[in-house]
Formats: sequence, structure tokens, C-alpha cells
Amino acid sequence: MAIETVAGRTELEARQALAGERRGIRALLPFMGPAFIASVAYVDPGNFATNIQGGAQFGYRLLWVVLFANLTAMLYQRLAAKLGIVTGRNLAEMCREQFPRPVVIGMWIVSEVAAMATDLAEFLGASLAIYLLFHVPLLVAALVTGLVTYLLLTLERFGFRPIERVIGAMVGLIALSYVAELVFSRPNLPAFLEGTFVPSLQGPSSVLLAVGIIGATVMPHALFIHSGLTQRRIVPKDVAEARQIVRFETVDVVIALSLAGLVNMAMLAMAAAVFHPAHSAVADITTAYRTLTPLLGSAAAFVFLISLLASGISSSAVGTMAGQVVMQGFVGFSIPVWVRRVVTMLPAILIIAWGVNPTQTLVLSQVVLSLVLPVPVIALVMFTRRRDIMGELANSRLVNTLATGSAFLILGLNLVLLASVFGAPSLLHL
Repeated sequence: MAIETVAGRTELEARQALAGERRGIRALLPFMGPAFIASVAYVDPGNFATNIQGGAQFGYRLLWVVLFANLTAMLYQRLAAKLGIVTGRNLAEMCREQFPRPVVIGMWIVSEVAAMATDLAEFLGASLAIYLLFHVPLLVAALVTGLVTYLLLTLERFGFRPIERVIGAMVGLIALSYVAELVFSRPNLPAFLEGTFVPSLQGPSSVLLAVGIIGATVMPHALFIHSGLTQRRIVPKDVAEARQIVRFETVDVVIALSLAGLVNMAMLAMAAAVFHPAHSAVADITTAYRTLTPLLGSAAAFVFLISLLASGISSSAVGTMAGQVVMQGFVGFSIPVWVRRVVTMLPAILIIAWGVNPTQTLVLSQVVLSLVLPVPVIALVMFTRRRDIMGELANSRLVNTLATGSAFLILGLNLVLLASVFGAPSLLHL
């Protein structure tokens, strides 16, 4: 069957599942995909840097933070998917409909900044992987990254299914890479389980790192793109179908984000097993790679870079897609994907050309995301709790309580992170 018909075949299979003609895993398969694209935000190069630093400095102690952050992300990604399915509009479009124009313009500007900051971090991660793998100048690696991500984005013209499959395969490659890394590093299982299920912190610096892990988990662009991916993928004919599709997409979210969460935990566990405590100063991707080679061998270091490359390429492509959703949703127009790719890669090219430290840039990009995070989180909770927008699929009282409480917690932690960055470390002792 020609590639152009893949999306049509997927829709037909979805309709058969909704009619009860497909059951079990065959019924689920047509709905799988959107959450895997969104899940790339949780295994991007920023996560690599944070998890490596956390494992190197504090061993397995912060695994529970990764687990909590991932469960919170599941909640919000489910709400984003539900918004697109029920309303037929993505989060940015709903903002344009519901808020005054000056507010919408302001939200668009800060969301564009977030999309560019996200793409900057992801682009730099892929460039670092190419630089370390092939020993080419970092600037050349950045240009190669731009070309490869553009080619990946051209798959969109064939419909949603091809790009879902390619990015899903990259997420699978990252997961397999970290299965291999765990085999190489042989983490301490009792310490792993204790770190996962027994919350503990070790001084102000561990608090700051925990805040960074949680604050960077619910990425603004992941919420925008997930609502965009589900809005017209399988359009429900009535409330009953919408409810069924939401159930299927919930399974998609649980599977995709469980995989992403396990990858993050494996990253931190690998760093804990290899770097803590003898190499606790390891705090960036380049140092981690160079330290892995003598400790675990060249094979482990190579697998690490392959997973970083897959992470950077896939997340950079998704970041560009999210930028398109943001622009089209908030202001009603879009630009050619190659223009978007060039514009979003320019900051990374300039940073590399000026010799700025890529790891420091990754950290600063996370601070920008922390500042922008309230925009999509608060709007998403507001919309999905309203019966005049969501009808019978509006959030239950329990979901509203969890979503609102999680929003306040994440935003509060982001304030602590920003306060510490801008010179108020005493807050960490409260």
C-alpha cells in the first residue's frame, strides 16, 4: 500500500475498533502514536544532563523525584489529548477563542520563546552527539543536525502515521540503549528500589536539583503539540465515541510516558552506578561521555551517544512541529517548515559560533521554560474543567483537584528554582 494511504488505513482501523470489530491490542494500535511524539519531551538532551548530574551527585536518592514528575506529566498529557479529541481544537486555538486578544498576543509571544528555548536545548544535544561520535567541528555538527531534522519533518506531508512511526522508533532506540547501559553499569537493585519508593533529600543542593527535575518535566511545547496531534486525528461522531477515543489515548499516554519515565530512571541509575561517589563532579554530557569510556568501555560510551543523537534529532523535530502548532493556533497563520527550521536553529548556530558553553546554555533554556510554564498549564486546567467546553467529558472533581494541586506544586517549585538562580538560595532552607 502506498505511503499516502497509511493515515487513511489507520482511520479505517480506528473506526472498526470504535464499532467493536477489532478487539484487544488490535483495537488499541490505530490510536497509538500521539503520546509517543509528546513523550520525546521527557527524554530530550535536557533530561540527559539533569539525570546525569542527579545520579553523579546523589546516587539513587532522587529516583523518586523522577517517578513523581513522570506521574504528573501523565496527568497533564492526558488532559491535553482529551482537549484536542473533545473540542477539535488544540490548546493554542482554545486560548485564542477564550481570551481577549491582548492576552492571546502575550501568550503567543511567551509560547514562541518557550518553543525556541526548547528547540535550542534539543538542537544542541543532537549537535553534541554528532560532534563526539564523528569528531567533526561542533558548527558542522549543528548544520548536519539542521538538515537531518528538516528531512524528518518532511514526512508530515504523507500524513500523521509515518512521522509517528519514525519518532516512536527513535524513542524505542533510546529505551533499548538504556537497557544496554543498565547491563553495562549493573546498578545496585536494593538501592534503586529504595531511591524510587522512599523519598529523601540531602541538603540544599539536592533540593535545587529535585526542583529542576520536576520543573523541567511538564514542558510547555509538549502540551501544545499533544492537543494538536489528537484534535483531528480520529474525529468522534458523538459523545460515546469521544469517550472511547479518550480511553484509547489514555492507554497511549500511560504506555508512552511509562517508557519515557523508565528511560529517565535508567539514565539516573546508570549515572549513580558509574559516577557516584568517585566521579560526582560529572555534571555535563561531554564529561559523562569521556568518563564512561575508561570506566565501562568504548561500547557503553558509543551506546550513550547513539541514544543522545536519537533524543536530540527526534526532540528537535518535535519542537519545530510544536512551534507550528503555537503560531497557527494563537495567531492563525503558519510558515513553511524549512523557514521555521532555519529560524529556530539560528540561536544554536550563533551560540556555537561564539564558543558559548553548550551545557550552560542547556541550563539557561530550562530557566526560560520555567518562566513560561504557567501559560499552558493553567490554561489547560481551566479549559478541561469547564462543562460548557468539554461537555460530559469535563474533568471529574478528583481530576480537577489533582490537576490544580499539581499545577500549584510545580509552579511553586519553579519559583524556588528561579529564586535560587537569581540569588535567593535561602529559600532552599525553608
